[in-house]
Amino acid sequence: MARTLLCEIVTPERIVYDAEVQMVIAMTSTGEVGILPLHAPLVTVLTPGELRLKVGEGAADWESFAIAGGYMQVHEDKVIVLADDALAVSQIDRARAMESAERIKARLAELPADATDERSECERDLAWCEMQLRAAEKRR
Repeated sequence: MARTLLCEIVTPERIVYDAEVQMVIAMTSTGEVGILPLHAPLVTVLTPGELRLKVGEGAADWESFAIAGGYMQVHEDKVIVLADDALAVSQIDRARAMESAERIKARLAELPADATDERSECERDLAWCEMQLRAAEKRR
């Protein structure tokens, strides 16, 4: 049997994923990184993007997650992803994400220029909706 990694994906609200995998591929602030068993210890910043997990031997044995950014720690065949938000691509409701993005765009258009905190929050939420849509489109 091939050596594996324990992978945990955790958000502030819940544990999204917790299982053995063969490989983790993530988008970091310096580019894409692949993690295999026996990888050197690592702590890195994750950028919003897709996190891919090789879960089996076959070419189609991958699971994908939309990640809203966060951090990843690799230590002793364990990968911990502390994500701002995460959602399995298989669970993304494209229609709902598109509807949410449109509502956020409309809200942004209504906001006064001096509402910087609310504008920043809306832009972050819009980026999350768009990330979900990109990840879902890749996996169609």
